[in-house]
Amino acid sequence: MKLSATLPAIAASLCALMIAGAFVSCEADKSKSPEATPDKPKASVEVSPVAAPPVVVAPVAPVAPVAPVAPVAPVAPEVATPKAPLTAPAVVQEPVIANGAITATSVASSEKKPMKEGKSLDTGKDSITLGGGCFWCTEAVMERLEGVTDVVSGYMGGELENPTYEQICTKTTGHIEVIEVTFDPAIITLQEILDVFWQAHDPTSMDQQGADGGPQYRSVVFYHSPEQRNVVTQSMKKLNESGMYSRPAVTEIREAAKFWVAEDYHQNYYELNKDKNPYCRVVISPKLKKLGME
Repeated sequence: MKLSATLPAIAASLCALMIAGAFVSCEADKSKSPEATPDKPKASVEVSPVAAPPVVVAPVAPVAPVAPVAPVAPVAPEVATPKAPLTAPAVVQEPVIANGAITATSVASSEKKPMKEGKSLDTGKDSITLGGGCFWCTEAVMERLEGVTDVVSGYMGGELENPTYEQICTKTTGHIEVIEVTFDPAIITLQEILDVFWQAHDPTSMDQQGADGGPQYRSVVFYHSPEQRNVVTQSMKKLNESGMYSRPAVTEIREAAKFWVAEDYHQNYYELNKDKNPYCRVVISPKLKKLGME
């Protein structure tokens, strides 16, 4: 055999051997790889729960009971102490103009002297007692009637003895400002006096005449005999039927009681103060003009 013929065969054998060896080495490396190692079972780790420390709540101290509140003693009613008589001369204040309205109730006297009671009538004369608001107004009207011989301002209807103007203005004595009209029936009749009286004030208002309000300004006629009561009753009925006012008269008709003459400075008030006191100019003078008396 020739050498040239065997060399290729030897080379082929060597190549085959080399390939086989490489394959065996590769398989061996695979057997050592971590991927080829079978998985070992993992040990389970049990974690014990952490126990929370117990919460200790401090006990609440008991609340002390509230002491009971002592009952409030009732307040004793205030008792007005009567004023001691004053010796100073009477002081007449000008009326206060409030909200454009002039009232007579602001006039007060510091004089505390006994009031005079009404005097007895002269023979042939008669009298009627009228209340129609401030007595300054009604006095000024009645003094201008022919046949009227005397007009005196005063108080009637209350229980308090010897009342003063200051006390009347408290509205607690029950007295009413009135005028006692003395007249001669042979010259002027009671009916004629009442006809003027219904026009000299508002008989449909019980305790209010203009800006003057209160029970002391009540519309009232105090009669002195049963005959006078009948005349007054019929006169007021005639007034309501006449339609002079849109509302019916509410004037009280009462039996005359003790008449207390008012303080001296109230007498003939308009004639003595018409140029001094604004109440006279603003309230009384227009009333007289309305009645055609001035």
